[in-house]
Amino acid sequence: MKIFVGNFGPDLTNKKLKEIFLKYGEVESAEIVYDKLTGESRKFGFIKMPVAAEAEVAIEDLNGKAFDGYTLLVNRARHSIQGRNEGNRRSGPPKFKE
Repeated sequence: MKIFVGNFGPDLTNKKLKEIFLKYGEVESAEIVYDKLTGESRKFGFIKMPVAAEAEVAIEDLNGKAFDGYTLLVNRARHSIQGRNEGNRRSGPPKFKE
């Protein structure tokens, strides 16, 4: 199951994010999303957990929990828009004028 995790501090790393969820079961991946222009954390990311029951327990336990001065937002990830060639300033490819 893919889980959305948001509203965490800018210093959280992929490794630490994974460690938080390992308490609930197996974690396939943990990825924080970064701004393509500035390289700074966008303060949200995604976790993949192969066992749905473990993922549900993690979501229920961590959603709304305080972590490093922030209140985490944790829920099932929504499906992304497929076939999107361009995005906004932060999510799309950088555009340069010649």
